[in-house]
Amino acid sequence: MAFRLHLFSSFLLILITILSSGPNAAEGARVFTIINDCKETIWPGVTPGDNFNGGGFELKSGQSVVFNAPVGWSGRIWGRTGCKFDKNGNGSCQTGDCGNTLKCKGSGETPASLTEFTLANLDFYDVSLVDGFNLPIVVKAFGKGNCSTAGCESDLRKTCPSELSVKSNGKVIACRSACDVFNTDEYCCRGIYGNSAVCQPTYYSKKFKNACPTAYSYAYDDPTSIFTCTGSDYIITFCASNRKQTVCSYHGRKLICSGANGFRSLVGRWWGLMLALVLMTNMWVIS
Repeated sequence: MAFRLHLFSSFLLILITILSSGPNAAEGARVFTIINDCKETIWPGVTPGDNFNGGGFELKSGQSVVFNAPVGWSGRIWGRTGCKFDKNGNGSCQTGDCGNTLKCKGSGETPASLTEFTLANLDFYDVSLVDGFNLPIVVKAFGKGNCSTAGCESDLRKTCPSELSVKSNGKVIACRSACDVFNTDEYCCRGIYGNSAVCQPTYYSKKFKNACPTAYSYAYDDPTSIFTCTGSDYIITFCASNRKQTVCSYHGRKLICSGANGFRSLVGRWWGLMLALVLMTNMWVIS
């Protein structure tokens, strides 16, 4: 009988990050909690990845990890699947590969679901399927302002049109974009289609949008796909099956959780740390 650390594993990681960084470092950075709710191991990639374990790491099913990113960081985070790496971090992935290495130095190969961030006085963030889809991914923001949830909960691998499907051993492992497959100006929003007035949703982008209404489905899908938040921390969940599930982050000297009733500040700083430690000793789930 195996045991795994479930959702609240992120608490201890947050505590370690905060206590090891010191109060000034924590307050001057954004906290990123990355959770793998998929049934399989994934290998998140990050670029630029200096603040994220060098740009890549393994994340088993049910695990989570926490990083600090400074204001001014602008980059992307995605998931890789079907990876095999040796002890030196050399290897390859079926989807999202970034140059046959565990620690990504560049963007992942298409198709891949992407989260994109620009951290400033006003943060901008989104989830993009413009380069295709390989994993469901959701971004929750804890901050002030709009701070809407972005992402794609649906598994488009199950409904991917056959002409866009990427298969391995007869199983669909990713869904390519129409631009990637057909390489036309219309699908790629280039040439005479290189502006928002002319480049409009297509049959394929509409299928993506209907399944994932808060994710980019094509290049000029800005109005319903890009979000802003002030002074925010972020929870990125792969394979989040229910947006109302409880997820927590340590933000603004408080442990804050979201659930069916929205965001709630549970307790102050030190009581929050004590509560998190208590939760850590009791929230083991049999799997």
